[in-house]
Amino acid sequence: MIVVDIISCVLLAVGLFFSFVGVLGLIRMPDVYGRLQASTCIPTMGNICLIIGGVVHAIGYGMDTATVVKLLVIMLMILCTNPISNHSLLKGAYNGGIKPVREMVMDDYKEDQPTYKEGETK
Repeated sequence: MIVVDIISCVLLAVGLFFSFVGVLGLIRMPDVYGRLQASTCIPTMGNICLIIGGVVHAIGYGMDTATVVKLLVIMLMILCTNPISNHSLLKGAYNGGIKPVREMVMDDYKEDQPTYKEGETK
């Protein structure tokens, strides 16, 4: 059981580190685009490590199968919802006219914007 404890503790420590870095990025980033990136992508990795650590602990100590399934479903939901919500928030910020601090190197959203002729309304 010592090996299970070591593996789960290492995974929990890695997950906490990624979560802490995500919070630090949320505080330190200069604009909404960087903050959303830091608050979505990095903590997703942290949550995955935390959940895998919980799965290793649950399997190592012979916990109920339902516990493992619940943890894996939570991980699946995080993997499905975080990128989608990040994309939606970033697209809403872009469409709302929020400009980044520095000029974008590549602007893929600009291609999606409809072009209006003079006198037309949205």
